Amino acid sequence: MRSVPITRVQAALLLGLGCGPWFSSPAAAQMESREAISLQNQILELRHEIEQGGGGGNAQPVAPPIGGGQAAPSLDQSGLAPQLLDRVQTLEQQVRDMRGELDQLTNQVQTQNAALSKQISDMNFAMQQNGGAVPGAAAASGGGGPLPPAAATPAAPAAPPPHRTPEATLAAGNAALARHDYAAAQSAAQEVLSGPRSPRQVDAQFLLGQSLAGQRQYQQSAVAYYDAYNRAPRSGRAPDALLGVSASMLALGDKPSACQALAKMHAEFPQPAPRAKAAYASLRGRAGCH
Repeated sequence: MRSVPITRVQAALLLGLGCGPWFSSPAAAQMESREAISLQNQILELRHEIEQGGGGGNAQPVAPPIGGGQAAPSLDQSGLAPQLLDRVQTLEQQVRDMRGELDQLTNQVQTQNAALSKQISDMNFAMQQNGGAVPGAAAASGGGGPLPPAAATPAAPAAPPPHRTPEATLAAGNAALARHDYAAAQSAAQEVLSGPRSPRQVDAQFLLGQSLAGQRQYQQSAVAYYDAYNRAPRSGRAPDALLGVSASMLALGDKPSACQALAKMHAEFPQPAPRAKAAYASLRGRAGCH
């Protein structure tokens, strides 16, 4: 809100209408806006000057301005009083708007402070739950008070898992796969693959593809199956690995890729084992290969 200049005549009318006490009320004293304070000081200064020049309340005619040829309009001039009343109403509305904005800002600050206090309280509670000492139990008999808090005992370090051979790890992984514990089967396969190179890593790679397919991670299982084929493209696992690639791509809805994997298997292994041959025919029919 910008400061509005007020003439002596307007100030006299404001004081005569009782606006002076309104601006000096306790509500006006609570305003924190610079413009409102400046306006209040301006009105009070003019009031003080009028009281000094007019005998404490009996307003005298205002002298014409220096250098002007016309006298100041009197309060009885037609149309002046309505203009001054409109100005007073405008000032009152501006003050009310400022007070509403101040109340809105106050509510926002209170809301933010409440949210911040709740976050701090939640953080302190979490810290106490994670790192606080466990309080002691009350005495069982004798009416004694509660025991002092017991010192927190550090947790013993976890014992390293016993060393297993790749064969034992794969056996545990296949057993987990049979009971549909695909996460445990995946962990066993990754354990063998992260160890020293051995011929059993081809079986571990195939087990990884099976465990990922069991978890419906078909894109990853297709990659794992194809890695098993690449590790030993002439081994007995190679046809099954290509069948796994085809099944994974079919589960993803990519029938052309599934047919490509089946065509590769048929070209490289024209006489597969009976089980692989049956799986080849089933997948070929589902994919609609020509």
